[in-house]
Amino acid sequence: MSNSTSVNVRGVVSITQKSVVLNAVLALLAFMAAAGIAFGLHALYAGHDEVYGVTRQVPWGLLIATYVFFVVTSTGLCLVSSLGHVFGFESFHEIGKRAVYLAICTIISGFLVISFEIENPWRMAIYNVMSPNLTSNIWWMGTLYGAYLFFMVTEFALLVKGKHKAAGVLGLLGVVAGIAAHSNLGAVFGLLNGREFWHGPYMPIYFIASAMMSGCAAILFFTYIAHKVNGQLLHDKMKASLTATGRLGMLLMATLMFFVTWKVLSGIAGNPPGKFEAMMELVKGSYATNFWLGEVFLGMALPFCILLLTRASAPKWAFVAGLVSMIGIFFMRYDLVVVGQLVPSFHSLGVEGNKTLLSYTPSLHEVVITLGGLAFCGLMFLLGEQVFNGHQDS
Repeated sequence: MSNSTSVNVRGVVSITQKSVVLNAVLALLAFMAAAGIAFGLHALYAGHDEVYGVTRQVPWGLLIATYVFFVVTSTGLCLVSSLGHVFGFESFHEIGKRAVYLAICTIISGFLVISFEIENPWRMAIYNVMSPNLTSNIWWMGTLYGAYLFFMVTEFALLVKGKHKAAGVLGLLGVVAGIAAHSNLGAVFGLLNGREFWHGPYMPIYFIASAMMSGCAAILFFTYIAHKVNGQLLHDKMKASLTATGRLGMLLMATLMFFVTWKVLSGIAGNPPGKFEAMMELVKGSYATNFWLGEVFLGMALPFCILLLTRASAPKWAFVAGLVSMIGIFFMRYDLVVVGQLVPSFHSLGVEGNKTLLSYTPSLHEVVITLGGLAFCGLMFLLGEQVFNGHQDS
């Protein structure tokens, strides 16, 4: 009798401790998100030129990189989740509902961050409808991502109600809108003739492949946390889904290694003007640590080795692989956005004032807004786990 009482008491204490820790984490994330929003509002009031580290020569900085990180991850989550409830691959069914919800969290977080990067964000919503520019990739990006968000929210609502057939239709529409929006985002970079580091037809394809890799990493990371937070054991079907996701992630990491290898070689071979200088800055210059340690080691090599050695069947190690991969992917987005702008347009001609590479350092406002966006995403995720009962299917 005393042993039973002791077990019950320990169980109550354990649950209480978990509740206290969870509430503390929620409070911290809420504070960080509020701080990010406050700094963003102050930036709108004070003016971007006063508080941001971007300049006329380097107009895109940390906030654009963070936006790209979020929307790329969202698209990847959508594509990976669709393998189960849209295209019928049984191995991916268990991760579907949570992945759809995470896709919504990440796209909203991306919109939050970029709204503070745009000096007059309300104009985008107004003139997107009143004065559409069909020749603008930026216009198409806003429109397609808006449609994508609508489809994903509707799909999740149908999944919550148990209407899986209708959710599958909306999921297919979300996949089409997501691929269109994301390949268009790649075109925003790839069609800029004046930025040789970005220019090329492979960018939309690279964005789609890297999106799915990001989605796999996010699923491995967040699913493990969710079960710890909810006090649930990973059942066999969920373990099988995580294994399938991890193995798909390995394939995509290998594919991205191939892309990165040829991107570096094409940027060095023949000393192409504009591209060569940026590539050398990335692999040997001030961004070399970001590239080799962040992009290559954390983003691809280390998680690939972890998943390969464990056959992607150990949930704890899959969680570690997802975590380090997401950290590396953030460096990947940052380097892509920033390094592509560091070479002045007339650098190769030796024009006075363009002989040296440009520089960029994020300001305090940009850092706090970025941390606020990440915290907002984490807050939405944890609240979703509580509100939707761990996304358990009936």
